[in-house]
Parts: sequence; structure tokens; C-alpha cells
Amino acid sequence: MYIDGQTDLRPDFRLSRSTVAKLIHVLRTPFDHGWGLEVEVLVYLFWLASATSYVVVSRGFSIPRSTVFDIVHRMSDKVLSLKNRTIKFPSLVDIPDIAAGFQRLSGSPALQNVVGSIDGCHIRIKSPGAHAHCYFNRKLFYSIQLQAMCDHQGLFIDIFTGYPGSVHDARVLRNCPLYVQGLYPPEGYCIVGDGGYPCMSRPIALVTPYREPVANMMVARFNRHHAKARSVIERAFGIMKTRWRAIFFKALEVKPAFATKVVACCTILDNVCLQNGDSMEPSEDALGSDDTGQMQPDLQSAPGPYRAAGACVLLALVAPPLSLTHHQVSPGLNVRSLT
Repeated sequence: MYIDGQTDLRPDFRLSRSTVAKLIHVLRTPFDHGWGLEVEVLVYLFWLASATSYVVVSRGFSIPRSTVFDIVHRMSDKVLSLKNRTIKFPSLVDIPDIAAGFQRLSGSPALQNVVGSIDGCHIRIKSPGAHAHCYFNRKLFYSIQLQAMCDHQGLFIDIFTGYPGSVHDARVLRNCPLYVQGLYPPEGYCIVGDGGYPCMSRPIALVTPYREPVANMMVARFNRHHAKARSVIERAFGIMKTRWRAIFFKALEVKPAFATKVVACCTILDNVCLQNGDSMEPSEDALGSDDTGQMQPDLQSAPGPYRAAGACVLLALVAPPLSLTHHQVSPGLNVRSLT
């Protein structure tokens, strides 16, 4: 299929032919050996697209099962090596364009300083055996968590994955480098999240909707505009789940530590596709959230910034952005593995 140069690869590999060619190009190194990079990339993509057993993949490619295992794990590490090139915070030059994009999405000048949308996603895994209760989430299945943030186009700009499914979204946020180091957004801007997160101004500016039931029409109108801006991350998750249906619609039968790598690779490959114009519309079932987002934030043990009044953040939105000339934004992708 690949060698004939014409067959559509998306049904079996979930990437267009041009995206596969670009991926092979960016992964190529002078030290490649073995079966050849083209074969190994195709084996890895087929495994991701089907999430089937190593035995089935080995039969499809007529190579030993142990070789498929080695290829899948080796290619996961190679794809992860692309993280700083594909998933990174936008440059200061791009920040105003992203803010304008979110304002268009929200349809309100009250959200003119939004430069990111953050949310969490549960990825099903098989019961890990040891400490299985830690991975059993409130939706009654075993999972690891993916916290991701995207820009107005649905491009992932930060991910943090690997926490067990029983951990609250607010606690995941509190332990990620994005929060601990205050990496993003720049001063004068904010990000938006659902009701599972606390509204805060420090160490990162995060705006959440007013709690239901709303007090008046003004609050309800703000929540509607906020939801329009925030929904881009749900769409980004929907596209990722649609592209890698076999990964996200059944339990991953790998160890949690490797499942963390697989999920991170899926986000990286999604960015590669988006940057290559390889778009895909999310299916309706993929857009269905696995988290209501209406849980009360875990405030009992929260530090001071979690208890900051949301009004302070909202008031800052109507002020013009501060100068970013001397502000440094550290790029990076944060992948946390729990062994």
C-alpha cells in the first residue's frame, strides 16, 4: 500500500500519505538500522490505528512478534523526541493572534486576553493489578489522566499525562510544571478551563465559569461566551479520539507507564497532522466528554492562589495587555510517568 504511491493510507494508518512522508523525514537519523525507518513507522502507526495485539501486527507485516514489540517501544521513544518541536508554548509574537482567535471563538470582548484552553481527559486502561484502586475513577473504569492545553486552532501547546484516574483535576493541575513554575500564560493574559478547576490569578491566570445555578442574566451570558472559548479543547480531544479510535475507545492493554507514552505520542502525532494540513472532523461520540467538568474544586488542601477571588481575574481581562517585551516563556512538554 505504501510503496505503490497511490493508495489512501488513512483508513489503515490514520495519517495521510503526505503526513506519513513528513513523519518519516523528521524521524530519520544517521543511526537508523534494522528493518528500515519506513517499515518501522508503518508498523507503529498500524499498531496505534488498530490497538491490536503484537501477534496480529506481526502477521500483517510478516515479521516476528518480538520485533513488533521492539519497534513499537522504540518508535514511541522516537516520536516523544519530537515533543519540544511540536508541542510548545507560542512565541510572544504569536500571542496577540491567539488572543484575537479566542475572542472570535467566544464572541465577546470580555475574553479578549484568553490565550489557551485547558481540560482533562481520562484514557481507559486495563486493571494495572498493583494499586488498581488508584486508577479506578469516578466514572467507574480504570484510567490514566491527560491534561492538555490548546490554542484557538486546537493545536496542543502543553500536555501533562500519567496521573491515575482517581486524582482530581485540580490536584493534577497543582502538580504540573505549568502551575508549579508559572510557565504560561504570559503576564496580562489568561487561560480558560471548566468548573473542575479553581478560578485563580496566581501562579497562573485561569478563568472558570460561574457556578450553576447562575445569579442573573449577565452571569449566564458570560458563561455562554466562556463555553464557546473553552470548547476548542473539547474539539481537539474529539479529533484526537476520532483519529486514534482504537486507543481511546477501548482499554489500552499495556502497562500504565507505557500507556503514558502512547497517549503523549498521540498528541504529538495530532499536532504533526494539523501542522501538515491533515485535518479530520471529530465524530459525535468522540465529542462526548468523559468528564462533566462540574465537580467542585479540591479546595480543602489548596494553597492561597486557589482561594483567590475569580473577580480579580475577570477585572484584569478588561485592561489592555501588558508589555511582553521582557517576558520569557519557557517552551516544553511535560510528560509524567508513574511506575
